[in-house]
Amino acid sequence: MKINKRIALGLVLALGVTVSACGAKASDPATTTTKIKVGATPVPHSEILEAAKPLLLEKGFELEIVEFTDYVLPNKALSDKTIDANFFQHVPYLEEMNTKENLGLTYTVKVHIEPLGFYSETLADFNSLEDGAKVAIPNDPTNGARALKLLADNGLITIADGDLVTVQDITSNPKNIEFEELDAAAIPRVLGDVAGAVINTNYAIEADLNPMEDALVIESSDSPYANILAVREDNKDDAGIVALGEVLTSDAIKTFIEDTYKGSIVPAF
Repeated sequence: MKINKRIALGLVLALGVTVSACGAKASDPATTTTKIKVGATPVPHSEILEAAKPLLLEKGFELEIVEFTDYVLPNKALSDKTIDANFFQHVPYLEEMNTKENLGLTYTVKVHIEPLGFYSETLADFNSLEDGAKVAIPNDPTNGARALKLLADNGLITIADGDLVTVQDITSNPKNIEFEELDAAAIPRVLGDVAGAVINTNYAIEADLNPMEDALVIESSDSPYANILAVREDNKDDAGIVALGEVLTSDAIKTFIEDTYKGSIVPAF
């Protein structure tokens, strides 16, 4: 029996489509991944994201890291949907950018803190500061405010409410502490000349100080200066964003941060 060529061709195409469809259906669950593009600054943010890649892949999402060395562009790229999230900033900075640029950004999880700590070469206990003691703090607005809040949180002084508080905002100073406001990078070099000092983590590490071991008091994990996974309001509940947040606050990433940075970077979860 002869088969019409058109009919034969139709059968072949139909069979091909059927086979292809069956093949795609069988392979989809195991092979299909969704890519998530996340902007980050190199250290430590990109390093942490690299550690998160295989964990996220297990959840069905491929992570593409887009590195930035600028602090403005990552938020603009997120707002205009060039990237899906970013990881480089703390909450006060995000809020300031939102106010200035009306970006419509928010965040899902806090990942780590690069903490300020109080250090001393002579004191074994923070509460043993004597009346009239000299304490050095950073002289720039953000770190100076963080330093005063750290001291206030630990009962040394009280301060007025506000974000960028200064020594003029101290409302109670029962031990008459004398504050020396210095360039943050220079503070470790004068540690022997003062009773104590509040030092940024990066400068503490350069001076062979370990925040987890040497700081008498240190910013806590609920610090507003925790570095966050920033997202848009319109994608914060997307499956990939949720999965990335879960990975970045997992035990595996906590261990990675602790083992890699030895206390210079502290998990915020």
